[in-house]
Amino acid sequence: MKKILLTALLVLVGCSAKTPEHVKPVADFDGQRYLGTWYEIARIDNRFEKGLSRVTATYSARDDGGITVVNRGFEAASGQWKESVGKAFFVDGKDKGNLKVSFFGPFYGAYVVFELEREGYQYALISGPDTSYFWLLSRTPTMDATLRGQLIDKAVAKGFRREDILLVDQTATP
Repeated sequence: MKKILLTALLVLVGCSAKTPEHVKPVADFDGQRYLGTWYEIARIDNRFEKGLSRVTATYSARDDGGITVVNRGFEAASGQWKESVGKAFFVDGKDKGNLKVSFFGPFYGAYVVFELEREGYQYALISGPDTSYFWLLSRTPTMDATLRGQLIDKAVAKGFRREDILLVDQTATP
């Protein structure tokens, strides 16, 4: 998985501050409230997550002001859990949902929080440097289908292709 992740990140080199045309990072972002475990509800599939279910992202504070990122998912084909550990840093200040993330050395890719449930930080819409990277995250492994549909509609309105978005199986038991 690390080789695949490296390849994907090499494609993103130099794109850490780039965002899709209609995607803007949320303001008044609170990194402390964002910490903890998130469940991947939907995504646009990518090479480093292909075939993974039960995907989670866990964020924790780093001493240098950044965030440790632990992505984990179950690969049914191999019957094994896959995990990648990386680091993220704020691009435009800690009050904006605009980060750069690296899972390998000095190579960073964009991580843009462009929609966020403000009261309890219960869901978030995330973009990479272009509309081929999208994630819908939730604090719980399941989400109300109506809300999920509304959030996917918001992503589509920002330029993400509905037909590319897949729902992530959070119920599969290894």
